[in-house]
Amino acid sequence: MLTKSLAAPPSPPSPRKRWTVLAVCALSMFLVGVDTTIVNVGLPEIGRGLDVGTRGLAWVVDAYTVVMASLLVVSGALADRLGRRRVFRCGLIVFGLASLACALAPSVGALVAARAVQGIGASMLSPVALAIVVNAMPDPRERARAIGVWASVFGLSMAAGPVTGGALIAAFGWRSVFWINVPVVVAALVLVAVFVPESRGERTRRLDLPGQVLLTVLLCLFVGVLIEGPHLGWTSTAALVGYVGTAAAAAGFVLVERRREEPLTELGLFRRAPFVTAVLGATAVFVALNATLLLNTLYLHHVRGWTALETGAVTLPMALGATLCAPWSGALVGRFGPRRPLILAGGFITTGGLCLVNLDRDTSVSSILLAFLLIGTGFGFANAPLTNTAVSGLPQSRAGVAGAITSTARQVGAAVGIAVAGGLVAGVGHADLAAATRPGWLLVSGCGLFLFLAARTADSRPARSR
Repeated sequence: MLTKSLAAPPSPPSPRKRWTVLAVCALSMFLVGVDTTIVNVGLPEIGRGLDVGTRGLAWVVDAYTVVMASLLVVSGALADRLGRRRVFRCGLIVFGLASLACALAPSVGALVAARAVQGIGASMLSPVALAIVVNAMPDPRERARAIGVWASVFGLSMAAGPVTGGALIAAFGWRSVFWINVPVVVAALVLVAVFVPESRGERTRRLDLPGQVLLTVLLCLFVGVLIEGPHLGWTSTAALVGYVGTAAAAAGFVLVERRREEPLTELGLFRRAPFVTAVLGATAVFVALNATLLLNTLYLHHVRGWTALETGAVTLPMALGATLCAPWSGALVGRFGPRRPLILAGGFITTGGLCLVNLDRDTSVSSILLAFLLIGTGFGFANAPLTNTAVSGLPQSRAGVAGAITSTARQVGAAVGIAVAGGLVAGVGHADLAAATRPGWLLVSGCGLFLFLAARTADSRPARSR
């Protein structure tokens, strides 16, 4: 008995096993990122196949991102309580079944509903994957490098979604972008069962159901107003009701969270400037990325008459920039801290957006490719320092919630980017569409400029000294 009670705790996993865990989590995260953007390039085909316009197409994308964003925090908390591997596997199963429903959807309503269920599954993957990685990497410098790899894979998936989608649609039709998820989910389930150890938070909290409901209502109303506003009219009665409902949900959420002993979101964290700017920076980066992808798809398809495959191929420089620069960014964070890569990210995204401010029917392809390379490079540099700053702002035992807050900011940004970009071109004729996109490119540049503010407030110390 005494020998048992004094037994040494289990030794930490070997470096090989730690990086294998990262690889398995990265594969699953690739699914989440791809499905955030793979649909963008197929929107014209979906619109023709299901007879739906721009507003309905915006909901096809945002039903996924809004539901995922609203449930990320509670999924992270559930993972800390019930076991991260268990929740991760459940998320894969839900995601796979919802992908089947998307592939078989007979109408746009059915597709939007299936995409919402997909978002539920994805919410169990994104924060939990990061929590598993952080838990497996106890050394700060190794953790910074791992986050760089994780951000690289996630960035690659976001940028490669349109390329993959274009190829699949050209060969098999738009439903294939959902069918492709099924074998990947099966493979991921097997790998998780074999390689990923179970882990939990050192301290678990009660579930905050009132806070969860209010957060879901808040995000749905906010994004709904952005999508439906151009159609309803920004001063219409329905829009005014949406404004009031959004404000009431926001106020109720803050009030409930301040009074609960164990809130869904720890509002006290938002008193720290570095944490706030990291979360807002993550939102801005994904606003820029998703606005870019949607505006690009609609412009190239409707104005230039390009196919889905050609439209997706144009984003290859974006995927290249994101893939090459994200690991480099992680190394920079580990050695110098997050400030330098954030400055680089802000400069590249700002310049890329400005390259397209005067977009018209005759803009050269080389100019578009250069802009996408710059934006992708900025995206690659941005994710690791923002993620590292946000995760470092919370205790390691709250890794699930830390990842969830950052991932929520990303998905809110994705939803807002789609909603705003869709609103800019909703109801615009093909002849005027290029000019209608120009405010969107100014928005992309503004998102890049915000990263300079995030760099000013970020911790300038390298990861090893923190």
